[in-house]
Amino acid sequence: MKKPELLVTPKSVAHIEALLEAGADAFVVGEQMFGLRLAGEFTVAQIKEATALVHAAGKKIYVAVNALFHNELIEALDAYMVEVAKLEVDGFIYGDPAVIMACRENDITIPLHWNPETTATNWFTANYWGERGANRAVLARELSMDEVVEIKENANVAIEVQVHGMTCMFQSKRPLLGHYFLYQDKVMEVENRQEDRNMFLHDDERNNKYPIYEDANGTHIFSPNDMCIIDEIDELMDAEIDAFKIDGVLQTADYITQVTALYRKAIDAYVDGTYDDMRDELQQAVEEIQPAHRPLDTGFIFKETVY
Repeated sequence: MKKPELLVTPKSVAHIEALLEAGADAFVVGEQMFGLRLAGEFTVAQIKEATALVHAAGKKIYVAVNALFHNELIEALDAYMVEVAKLEVDGFIYGDPAVIMACRENDITIPLHWNPETTATNWFTANYWGERGANRAVLARELSMDEVVEIKENANVAIEVQVHGMTCMFQSKRPLLGHYFLYQDKVMEVENRQEDRNMFLHDDERNNKYPIYEDANGTHIFSPNDMCIIDEIDELMDAEIDAFKIDGVLQTADYITQVTALYRKAIDAYVDGTYDDMRDELQQAVEEIQPAHRPLDTGFIFKETVY
């Protein structure tokens, strides 16, 4: 049986070493000027160091350039991609077609992973971008299991699915938090995703708390729960989904490492035929390390689609 690539989001070069030990197959790195909602910030020099480390272990590394690029950033994007391409990374993750143009104009042949966040919802569009240079589609988190399987059955590109972590519900290019505090005549230090403290929007009506932060790409608001389907990977494995992603944004390095080790155990157990015996054990292990303010659910994977 084909094993999916276990894709994770490291917080630093040192963290990559721990994740390799935990069984990760691939890594998403980048810097916030060009990439959205990264677990950690990596300069070009750090990407070079990380690439050498990952390739020495026989694994893969992908660089996120999935921000939305206005005209004034195009020259910087071109220069950045040319510099990173020299490092021989294994892929660029993109959503904006400006990345395709940058590849064409600069003779960059690094593989592309199409990731438009919420709009990768059908195999026809995935194949469209596959014909224009992408070799992988990163599916929207709002799809059901049946929809994911149908896309995989008809796609001509590799399919990546998130199996763990939070989902971005809203992004604005505007610094909404800063504007709010200025409106209140208060001075606000913009929340840095690297810091330990957390910021939330409170919804008393739904009794939910939504993680929120600002960075160079604006304001990001996340789901009140973390997705976790470690005890429900059967159909994804049977469908031979190409990559399982663990999104570690706003989580600690230790948490990401422990979750990675548990999903590694789950994937290997399914291939060995012992997965059914440890479903509950795996789920319980995740629940034991899950932060109290981040409830777990299965996301949209088992929700019924209403047309």
